[in-house]
Amino acid sequence: MSTIPLPEAPLLDTHMLEAYLRSRFACESEKLSDIPHPSQLKDALKGAKRIADAIRRKERIALVGDYDVDGVTSTAIVKRFFHLINAPLFATIPNRFSDGYGVSRSVLERIDADVIFTVDNGINAIEAAEVCRARGIDLIITDHHTPSELLPDAYAIINPKQHDCPYPLKEICGAQVAWLLMALLKAELNLDVDMRQFFPYLALAIVADVMPLTGANRSIVKAGLEMMSTSPIPAFVIIRDVLNKSRISSEDIGFQIAPRLNSAGRLEDASIALEFLSADTTQKAYHQFELLTSLNAMRKEIEADTTTKAMLEVNPEDSIIVVAGEGWNEGVVGIVASRLVNHFQKPAIVLSIHNGIAKGSGRSIGNVDLYSLIKSQEEHLQKFGGHKMAAGLSMSESAVEAFRLGINTAGRAIDSADFIPKSDIIGELAAESITPDLLHLLERFEPYGEGNPRPRFLLRSAHVSEVKLFGSDKSHSRLSLRPNPLHPQTLEFIAFRRILECPESKTLSCSYTVNKNEFNGKVSMQLLIERLF
Repeated sequence: MSTIPLPEAPLLDTHMLEAYLRSRFACESEKLSDIPHPSQLKDALKGAKRIADAIRRKERIALVGDYDVDGVTSTAIVKRFFHLINAPLFATIPNRFSDGYGVSRSVLERIDADVIFTVDNGINAIEAAEVCRARGIDLIITDHHTPSELLPDAYAIINPKQHDCPYPLKEICGAQVAWLLMALLKAELNLDVDMRQFFPYLALAIVADVMPLTGANRSIVKAGLEMMSTSPIPAFVIIRDVLNKSRISSEDIGFQIAPRLNSAGRLEDASIALEFLSADTTQKAYHQFELLTSLNAMRKEIEADTTTKAMLEVNPEDSIIVVAGEGWNEGVVGIVASRLVNHFQKPAIVLSIHNGIAKGSGRSIGNVDLYSLIKSQEEHLQKFGGHKMAAGLSMSESAVEAFRLGINTAGRAIDSADFIPKSDIIGELAAESITPDLLHLLERFEPYGEGNPRPRFLLRSAHVSEVKLFGSDKSHSRLSLRPNPLHPQTLEFIAFRRILECPESKTLSCSYTVNKNEFNGKVSMQLLIERLF
C-alpha cells in the first residue's frame, strides 16, 4: 500500500507514555499569572498612551486587521474592547483580492482618521507609513510576523520579534499582541474591564495561527477552551451548538471552526467572519455561520481542483517546490501548498498569476526556515512576509523561474535532516493498552497542536480482517485490524478522505492517533490512521 519505509519505534506502555507527555512541559510555567506584563513589549506603552489620548480628545481612531483567522479575531477583540468602553472605532479588514495584504494604499484611501493602528499586519508596511506621515496620521503597528531589516517609519511598532524588544515570549499570535495592547489601554484609562473574557477569542487565534501550545500559550488556550464551553457570547454559543460537544478541543477549532472562518477571506470578504465573531445575537451569529459553512464547502471544491493542477506542475527534482498557475484562486494557494508539503514531504510555494503578477503562499516542513529561504531571493520579489513555517510573497510573473532556481540553489545548503517532519511517531503501544483508559490519559495532556502534537503511534504488521468504505460518497475507509495473532479481538481504525483496499498480504503497518469521538452524547474511542508503511 505504500513505499514509505517502516520507522523505528520503541515499545511503550501507558506509564512510559505518561512520563513522556509529562516531560514535554517540565520546564514551562503554565500559570496565567506568569504571562509577562505587556509593558515589556517595545513601544506598547507609547502606543497605548497615544490611543488613550485619542479617546480622551475624541479624535478619529481606525483599526486595520487581516483576513485570516488571527487577523479577524484580533479585530473582533479590539472591536469588543472599544464597545465595552463605549469608544468609537472605525474597523476595516482588507479584501484579499481588491486590497491585497495589510495596510495598503487602497485601504488608507477609505480611512479618515487621526490615529490608525493595525493588528496582525503592518511590520513591512513601508509605503503605508510614508502615506500616513504625509497625511499627519499617527500609525501604530501591532504585528507578530518576522520583521525585515528596514522597518516602517511609524509612530510605534509593537512586535515581540523586533530584535530589541525585551518581551520574553516571541511565539505569540497577532491577537495576543492586540490583547496585550488593550490591557495597557485599560490601565491607561483606569477602566474596569475583565481581560479574561477574551480568552475564548485568543484560544481560537492561537490554535488557528499554529502557535506553539506550550507555556503561556498553552495556559491561555486551556482557559479559553474551557470558557468557550459556557460563554454567552453568541459566536461561541453557535460553535457549541454546531459541534454538539460537551467540551471543545483545540482540534475542533483547527479542523472544524478555523477553516470556516478562513473561507470568508479566501473566497469573498473577511467581514463575513468578523460579523460572526462580533454578532450581538445568536440569530445573527447563526446566519453568518451558515454563510461561512457554504463558503467553506465551495473552498473545498476549488482547493481540490487547484491541488490537482498544482501537482502536475511540480518538478520532482526540486527540494523546494515552486509552482504557479494562471488564474488560480489566491484564497486557496496556502492550503494547496500544505497539500503539496504533505504529499511530497518538501516545503512548497504556490503562486497565483493575475495580470502579470504572481502572488501566493508557502508552507514549510520539519526544521526548514522558509522565511529565510524566501528572503535569500529578495532580489526577485516585490513583497514578502511571514515566519519560519509559513510565508506570503509576490513577484512579477517573469521572475518566477529565476526565483524557483534561486531558492532551490539556497535549499541545497540545508541539512537533509531538517526536512524530516517534527511530529514523528513516539512509539509502539502494546495492543492491551489501547483501551478507554488510554483515552483518559491522553485527555490530561490536551490541548494538542503545534509544540504539543497529539501522540502518533505505530501499528506494525497488523492482520487486516475487513475493509469497508463509508460516507455519502464512499470516500472514507473503516478497517478491522487484529494487532497480533494472539489478540482476542479486532480494533476498528478509520482513514478519513482515503479509499483503501485490503492488501494481498492481509497485513498492514501504519501510524495512528487515539481520539475521542463524541456523538449524540455518547463518547467512544476513535483510532485514526495517518500514514501507511
